[in-house]
Amino acid sequence: MFSYRPALCAAVALAAAACTPSLNWREVRLAPTTAVALLPCKPDRAERSVPLGGEPTTLAVSGCEAGGATFALMAAKVPAGRAPDELLAGWQQATLANMRVSGTPARQPFHPPKGLPLAHAQRVVAQGQQADGRSVTAQAVWTARTAGDGGTELVHAVMYAERPQPAVADAFFEGIKWP
Repeated sequence: MFSYRPALCAAVALAAAACTPSLNWREVRLAPTTAVALLPCKPDRAERSVPLGGEPTTLAVSGCEAGGATFALMAAKVPAGRAPDELLAGWQQATLANMRVSGTPARQPFHPPKGLPLAHAQRVVAQGQQADGRSVTAQAVWTARTAGDGGTELVHAVMYAERPQPAVADAFFEGIKWP
């Protein structure tokens, strides 16, 4: 007879790891997109113009620190005619270059509900360096969705920590949703 006890214990352990007292999860709207996400702390917010795909693009950033990690959510909306997969590929490349990645990052598809099944809509785990030279692990996702006006909504979430925290990263990334 099959026992559900090991699977149940594993699920409870995973949930407990993501629900530590230092992580106070809250929903955050990712304007200018329609996406929402979860952050484990009260975010600081900023907007800046970045050259996404070679064109100036307004990027909304929400981020905070909790539980020994830095969490950041970034969102942008681009007009029709811009290739979303190419934009995600360039965004990944810039993020990984900025943290001076060592070795080959681990990659897997990341397609939340209503997200586009693009080749570069991925979850990535990479080892690199912070600006001060200290070692850091990045667990990150990139995704996109077609906007109602024919443009594209782009979302990037990243968690930086001294070492991987898969259960916390799972909770963070599973919180990204489009209504």
